[in-house]
Amino acid sequence: MSAKANRVRKGFYLDSVALMRLSQTLSALPGVTSAALMIGTPSNLRIMEDAGLLDATGRAAGANDLVVAVKAVDAKAADAALDEADAMLDRPKHTARGGAERRPRSIDAAMRALGGGTLALISVPGAFAAAEARKALARGMHAMIFSDNVGIEEERALKLEARERGLLVMGPDCGTAMIAGTPLAFANQVPQGSIGIVAAAGTGLQEVACLIARAGAGVSHGIGTGGRDLSERVGGLTMLSALDALDADESTTHIVIVSKPPAASVAATVLARVAKSRKNFTICFLGADGAGMPANARFAPTLAAAAADAVARTTGGAGVDAGFDVDVKAAEAREHLAPARRWVRGVYSGGTLCAEAQLVLRAAGEAFWSNAPVPGALPTKPASGHSFVDYGADEYTVGRPHPMIDPTVRDAALAQALEESGVAVVLVDIVIGFGAHEDPAGAAARVVGAAGDQRPAVVASVIGTDFDPQHRASQVRKLEQAGILVAPSNARAAELALAISRLR
Repeated sequence: MSAKANRVRKGFYLDSVALMRLSQTLSALPGVTSAALMIGTPSNLRIMEDAGLLDATGRAAGANDLVVAVKAVDAKAADAALDEADAMLDRPKHTARGGAERRPRSIDAAMRALGGGTLALISVPGAFAAAEARKALARGMHAMIFSDNVGIEEERALKLEARERGLLVMGPDCGTAMIAGTPLAFANQVPQGSIGIVAAAGTGLQEVACLIARAGAGVSHGIGTGGRDLSERVGGLTMLSALDALDADESTTHIVIVSKPPAASVAATVLARVAKSRKNFTICFLGADGAGMPANARFAPTLAAAAADAVARTTGGAGVDAGFDVDVKAAEAREHLAPARRWVRGVYSGGTLCAEAQLVLRAAGEAFWSNAPVPGALPTKPASGHSFVDYGADEYTVGRPHPMIDPTVRDAALAQALEESGVAVVLVDIVIGFGAHEDPAGAAARVVGAAGDQRPAVVASVIGTDFDPQHRASQVRKLEQAGILVAPSNARAAELALAISRLR
């Protein structure tokens, strides 16, 4: 009979990435079926309750407490997992030189330890994130808010205060930034250069920056705004401030804007600000029609097109998609598939990448379903047809790490798609870089290798660079050795998947 058990640490905080990694370790222990380590905010408690992980101990936790929740095959296994969690949480960290890692308990203590600071990366429970951001702003620092669950009114107030102080608030829920060559949170190591990026999409920023780097150019700064910044209520406050900053930055000669379509009034405001600049722009509002671009801006329908345009206008070089023949690749792949195979299955870890793939099919007039739909998607999942699932969405990460940290989160879905007789292509994204899994390509290759020869075609794109810890070329090689087709960008991968599905 299964058992669940909780322990609560009062006043104990770790950032969400660290907690996801610890959850992953606990879930792999003998006899453990699921585990979660979460700060006891009301929203997190609801998530754990819905997952069947909470008991009376966990339900009594406060918003400043850490809840360790385990479900196991029996009480002995559950208690052993909780003991291991205690041991991991109490274990001191050490620096590369062998000393104990210092953990400042406040922004002031961190500034004293560092001798100052210009940017604070804030990853605390959402209920406390705004207060910490205000402390950073009051001390003259920009704030990158990794935390989510910050109210939209609070977000607007923070960004208005930042504008008054001449500072930036990136976020809330900002997972990626690249500032002056320094990657922050889920980010990649790219060469410094003259192209600035402002993005309301984390994996969108990563894709554009990496494609620019692979085309031989560099990035001055990659500024994330948070996904709600271009909403009617927030009004693009960080986007506008970031444009001001990049406009004034002498190292930036060209600016790329990346987002899903903004509110109409916000789009008009952003484009009006672009028109006042003496610099050239590439604007990628995914899913928009590109109307109303000012004279100094070009519209790019995909992330790859945005990167290619920026490279062409700064160095004269070509994008990495040049020379990739979708039709030839599709014909070769289709030779090995039964005629009855028709559908595309998207198995994604990046939400922006999942949306872009859907837009490729929408532009081609195909019907599709997604758990994270773009406008035009089918409202309900049909018995058969194209489908795209973002496995980084909340419903798939309860008590488990994000698939960029632990790609096994989507292993079962990938294996199932490979077994479906009507599926022609399985489409996957492999996101590498700082914060990501050490070998996501190897994980995908193992699942595909176990599927045998009568499987659908598998098409992947690898978002990253050879400067990243996982080394992009090595990741590509592992995929290709497993018989996976690797496209140079996410958009090209979606185009190839569609082309294969249409050849019968």
